[in-house]
Amino acid sequence: MLVKQISVFLENKSGRLAEVTRVLGDNNIDISALSIADTTDFGILRLIVNQPEKAEEILKNNDFTVSCTSVIAIAVPDRPGGLAGALDVLDRESIGIEYMYAFVGKHSQEALVILRVENPDKAIAALQNSRIRVLSSEEVYDL
Repeated sequence: MLVKQISVFLENKSGRLAEVTRVLGDNNIDISALSIADTTDFGILRLIVNQPEKAEEILKNNDFTVSCTSVIAIAVPDRPGGLAGALDVLDRESIGIEYMYAFVGKHSQEALVILRVENPDKAIAALQNSRIRVLSSEEVYDL
């Protein structure tokens, strides 16, 4: 149930983000979700792609600093309070969230969210026990 996320460390320089997306596009890698956090000197681009191993290798071969981490993808009701229910489950289990971001999918009645948590296995079990849909990596990569 874990999804591989690619993190790319980029210096804050014009054109670097465009270069990453161009390299991925030229190699037929489809981006489903992305998040970028920056500081004065660098940014961290987090990506969910359809072929994470290939993307990691290609980016490294193009001189980008890349790492791969495991995250959880969940589907929550696309309505006010839909996300709160999932986050309440994690809070009750004392599972801290390192970061999260939403992404676009083909599910009309659900919002899709990426979570990086302290204890992924415990989080997945708690979410599933509370009837929150945890997406498989195949479901996410096919979006």
